[in-house]
Amino acid sequence: MTRPFAPAIDLLRRAGLRPTRQRVALARLLFDGTDRHVAADALHAAAVAAGVRVSLATVYNALHQFTAAGLLREVVVDPGRSYFDTNTVDHHHFYVEDDGTLADIPAEDVTLGAIPPPPAGTELRRVDVVIRVGRRRGRGRARKN
Repeated sequence: MTRPFAPAIDLLRRAGLRPTRQRVALARLLFDGTDRHVAADALHAAAVAAGVRVSLATVYNALHQFTAAGLLREVVVDPGRSYFDTNTVDHHHFYVEDDGTLADIPAEDVTLGAIPPPPAGTELRRVDVVIRVGRRRGRGRARKN
C-alpha cells in the first residue's frame, strides 16, 4: 500500500530538495496533477485550511525553492505580485487585471519579432509574454469597428 505523501516525497527528492514536513505538505497541495497558477497568500490559506502549520514566509521560501528546482515557474504580473505556475513547459499568459487571474497561452500561439541580444556576460534563458486584459464593460452591447 502506498502512503499518500510518497509521491510528494519522490517529487522533491528527484528535484534535489530535502522533503521537510512543510515542503511535503505544500507539494501535496500544489502538485495534484492539475496545472494551476497560485499566489503565495492563496497557497498559505489553503495550507492553513488543510491543517498545515506553516508561516507565510515558509510558503514563500518553499515556492522559490520549488521554482529554482524547476518544479514551478514564477510569473510576475506587477512589482510585488507573482503567481507560481505548475505548468513548466514553454508557454505565455493572459492576465485578467479585473480579478487577478491568469490563463495559459500555448507558446506556438504567440509570434515574437526580433529579440535583441542580451547584455554582455549574460544568456537568454526564456521569454515570458504576459498579455493584460480586462473584462468587457456593458454586457450585451455590440462591438463597433
